[in-house]
Amino acid sequence: MIQALVLLLLALLGAPLFAVICAGALSGFAGSGGELMVVPLEINRIADTPFLVAIPFFTFAGYLLGESKAPTRLVQVSNALFGWMPGGLAVVALVTCALFTAFTGASGVTIVALGALLYPAMKEAGYDESFNLGLITTSGSLGLLFPPSLPLILYGIVAGTSIDKLFVAGILPGIAMVVLLSAWSLRQGRAVVRRSAPATPFSWRGVARALWCARWELPLPVLVLGGVYSGLLAVSEVAAVTVAYVLVVEVVLYREIPIRRLPAVMRESMVLVGGILIILGASLASTNYLIDAKVPATLLAFVTSHISSRLTFLILLNLFLLVLGAMLDIFSALVIVVPLILPIAISYGVDPVHLGIIFLANMQIGYCTPPVGMNLFIASYRFNKPVVMLYKATMPFLLILLATVLAITYWPWLSLVFVR
Repeated sequence: MIQALVLLLLALLGAPLFAVICAGALSGFAGSGGELMVVPLEINRIADTPFLVAIPFFTFAGYLLGESKAPTRLVQVSNALFGWMPGGLAVVALVTCALFTAFTGASGVTIVALGALLYPAMKEAGYDESFNLGLITTSGSLGLLFPPSLPLILYGIVAGTSIDKLFVAGILPGIAMVVLLSAWSLRQGRAVVRRSAPATPFSWRGVARALWCARWELPLPVLVLGGVYSGLLAVSEVAAVTVAYVLVVEVVLYREIPIRRLPAVMRESMVLVGGILIILGASLASTNYLIDAKVPATLLAFVTSHISSRLTFLILLNLFLLVLGAMLDIFSALVIVVPLILPIAISYGVDPVHLGIIFLANMQIGYCTPPVGMNLFIASYRFNKPVVMLYKATMPFLLILLATVLAITYWPWLSLVFVR
């Protein structure tokens, strides 16, 4: 008990998460008379994980895209296709943010990178400020269910679940979120049209021009999805091909990233990867101790003795994950919580792939959930607005996303139709 309080105090004082996890595992093994060498051995074991190499490759590719003018070209393509509709610019923002987050794996990067483009454009088009702030803040995390999202890969590693299946499972739930938010945005856009004409009349020539400008980035989703689903390439091989393709496009063809800038971009991306891998290795050691101490089995027995209904379990799981997502970043939540809830969910008949989509969908909303959702503070800083204003602005979007999460949770077909 004293050890737990000390570890909690260290976490509250800002100690690195991996250090807290490692200290917990070491103290646990020492207290139970276990072998302390288990901890470094478990940390070393992640090097043998076949899919692990996909994390640095996809992360580096995402950072390269963020460093180039790819976000601008992506906005131009979306605007040419959807900008003519009432509320079309809002759909542009949703689609662009979702695709960008899928490759970068970080909602904060999306808000900072694309917010500078989308927020002034929507304001100039006549959208209400509250609507603009709410849409950009919530859409920053939309792409977490789309491949090659980093959290999808990390969940697959932690849960021992097929990453290929997770990539397939996230498509329909992700599309459902984008479509429902787009429908709301189009409804809200009618008021804008009454005040001013659409900013971007539809033009086949404009669409062709935008597609031509982004001709090298547009094949990326096809490259990732086609490589994985065709069975020709493993996820790690697709990641290697993706980063090589992005390097050639952004450095050689577009020449938007000078070669001298590459070491700095690589260093920035690998700092994130290094943090994730250290936390992942520490969590594997901690999970080993928890299994030895029979914590998952005890927790499973407690939950099953008090909750007999699968429906009740899923309701409580959603509430727990929403709170967790508002308080903890998604990478930490994945490596700490998934090993504990996975056996419990399986005992209630929840497919591990379906659980992954439920987990990430809830965590995605948690980014924007008051009072401490990460996106709220990033947007507050980026747009220089009071965080309380962001609470109010995101509320309609959160309600729509919550309805979608309920559908994802209680209608497994959405996640598993292509998997099965």
